[in-house]
Amino acid sequence: MEYLVTMTTHVPDGTSEQAVEDIRTREAARSRELAAQGHLLRLWRPPLQPGEWRTLGLFAAADADRLEEVLASMPLRIWRTDEVTPLSPHPNDPAGTG
Repeated sequence: MEYLVTMTTHVPDGTSEQAVEDIRTREAARSRELAAQGHLLRLWRPPLQPGEWRTLGLFAAADADRLEEVLASMPLRIWRTDEVTPLSPHPNDPAGTG
C-alpha cells in the first residue's frame, strides 16, 4: 500500500547547528536505505514559509503498522510530526495497468 506523508520538523530552540547537521546527515543515509528497500518512493519540498521545514513523501508499506516502523526509523523523527494519508489506486490513473 502507498502512503502520502507530510513530515513537519521543528528543531528545538537552542539546538546546535552541529547537532542539526549530524541528524540531517543520518537522515539522508537512512532515506537512501529506505529507498533501496522499496519503502521510500519519492520526496518533494512544497512551498515553504521562512523558517518552515516540511517535506512530502510517498512511502510504500504492507500496512499502517509497518509504515510506522519505517517512519520511526528515520533520525529526524525525534523533531518531526507526520501526517499520514493512505492512498488507494484511482481507476483513471494513467500509470495503471488498465
